[in-house]
Amino acid sequence: MAASTKEALVRRRAEGYMIDAIRRAQDAENQRDISIEELRISREQETSLESQIAELQKERDELQMERDHALKEAEGLKRKREGSNGQIFELPEFSLSKIAEATQGFNESQKIGQGGYGNIYIGCLQTEVAVKVLHSQGSQGSQEFQTEVGVLGEWRHPNLVKLIGSCPEAFALIYEYLPNGSLEDRLKCKAKSPPLSWQTRLRIAIDLCSILVYLHSSTRPRTIVHGDLKPANILLDSNFVCKLSDFGICRVLSRDQTSSDSVTLSYNTVPKGTLPYLDPEFLQSGILTVKSDVYSFGIILLQLLTGKSPPYSIVDEVNSALLADKFESLLDPSAGRWPFEVAQPLAKLALLCSHKNRRRRPDLGSGVLQELELLRDLTGGS
Repeated sequence: MAASTKEALVRRRAEGYMIDAIRRAQDAENQRDISIEELRISREQETSLESQIAELQKERDELQMERDHALKEAEGLKRKREGSNGQIFELPEFSLSKIAEATQGFNESQKIGQGGYGNIYIGCLQTEVAVKVLHSQGSQGSQEFQTEVGVLGEWRHPNLVKLIGSCPEAFALIYEYLPNGSLEDRLKCKAKSPPLSWQTRLRIAIDLCSILVYLHSSTRPRTIVHGDLKPANILLDSNFVCKLSDFGICRVLSRDQTSSDSVTLSYNTVPKGTLPYLDPEFLQSGILTVKSDVYSFGIILLQLLTGKSPPYSIVDEVNSALLADKFESLLDPSAGRWPFEVAQPLAKLALLCSHKNRRRRPDLGSGVLQELELLRDLTGGS
């Protein structure tokens, strides 16, 4: 073999080794880049998990603080279970076997309602009753049970649902049975029930305002903010008298004896409630005041007028219709012919109550209730 041929062969082999070495170096570099990227992603995931764990721990601590606060409030209310007339109300406790017997073993045929809170059954304990069995998982069922027993065991009003007794064993609450169900069901004409007349709707608005004035009253050292006002929590008796219910997430605010400003009387908490009835300021800030209930009341008034369900964007719709002089087209025709001299002022009052700025909302006891009663009297109602 010629010397030149050997040199060429050696050179080709050397080039092959070099190309192979370069390829291996490139593969190693690519693998290094992949490893670096995987390490970066892993570290980001670790940081994200740490952040999530911290958030969950913070939420758990806040819920624990709320639970402890609610139990403390309920215990205080239990010790001072005294009505507005100075009378002491004793709230009976029933055994699980007793309420199971009353509801035929919590039979499905006895169920008249259900939701995130639990189930409601119709039963008989000498008289017809509604038995609400709260979910018992975690602290939420216990907290809502204690709060509702504490509040409804102390306060009495014709437009407040009557709590007959409780069963701590099952986190069950026993109420008077109200045959016309909830305002939500009646507005939807559930079970083919007849629509509510405008006269009945106006009376319901007055009833609801009356109980809120009572709960928000500045004449007592404690004020109650319901916190979840909505048609589903407004029950109706056989005469369609309004009865406010479901105080599981309400707040009892202690009042400074030297203060009467209901706006500054507040409670910091994790926002709870039901859209679109939830006060937007409370949703943003977590600061709950009686004006949060006023907002919800305004939305319910608009819903009574229009029948719109759910009432998303109802404030903007009514406001625009009033400005365009087309408000009559929004009125619920199933209620009968609303007198315009009643419907228009009622709508304007509702818009004022549901103002986004809580300081622009009126106190229900300083004119709103009187104005509603004047509207009723204007039409010859009683």
